[in-house]
Amino acid sequence: MTALAGANLIYGLGMLEMGVTFDFGQLVMDSEFAKMIKYCVQGIPVNDETLSLGVIKEIGHFKDFVSHESTFKYMKSISHPKLIDRRNRENWKECGSTSLHERSLDEARRILSEHKVPPLSDDVQSAIRAIVEETEDRLGVKRSTPQF
Repeated sequence: MTALAGANLIYGLGMLEMGVTFDFGQLVMDSEFAKMIKYCVQGIPVNDETLSLGVIKEIGHFKDFVSHESTFKYMKSISHPKLIDRRNRENWKECGSTSLHERSLDEARRILSEHKVPPLSDDVQSAIRAIVEETEDRLGVKRSTPQF
């Protein structure tokens, strides 16, 4: 609701217990929620095509719209969370009955083990080094050898 009212800051991702505790699984869940919020804030396009006025005319009232190609087209435009499980209980149980937190922890572990941080460009490294050196000079800190 606050995002729809114009708020553009989401604070505390991954935090538990008033920010005293941090949980990587919670961070991954919160990230997914934030993506869903961003999706909703985009709004829903309302026009003749998205309302399927032509399809309603073509098919007629009280007929089968589910199998029409426009239904499949616009169905794909809905939010697609990666970790929220929308299967029915029977299928969820057959697939291991994992909780959202368990799936999120697995995803956090995958990210931590596979993610490769791209190195900073030479220009960025030089700019950072210049900021550090300027600050050291201003504060009278003995300069150390950079460890890039």
